[in-house]
Amino acid sequence: MVDIALNIAFVLIFFSIVFGIIRLVIGPDTVDRVVAMDLLTIIAIAVIGLLAHVANRYIYLDVALVYGLLSFLGVLAVARFLEKGI
Repeated sequence: MVDIALNIAFVLIFFSIVFGIIRLVIGPDTVDRVVAMDLLTIIAIAVIGLLAHVANRYIYLDVALVYGLLSFLGVLAVARFLEKGI
C-alpha cells in the first residue's frame, strides 16, 4: 500500500515539474517566471523528502529545510529587486 502511494506521489511530482517548466519557459512576465522557479524549488524539497523516506535517511530532511529557507530568501530578494531595485 505504501509503495502505491509513493508511486502516485512520484507521478504527481513529475507532472508538477513538467507544468512548472512550461510556466517557466512561456511565462509572459518576469513575475510568472519567479513563481515558477519557486514552484520548482518546492517540488525539489518534496522530492528530497520522499527520497529521505525511501532511503531511510532522515538526515536529508535537514537538507530540505535549509534548501527551503534559502529558496524563501531568494524569492524575497528577487521580489524586492523587481519592486524597486536593490
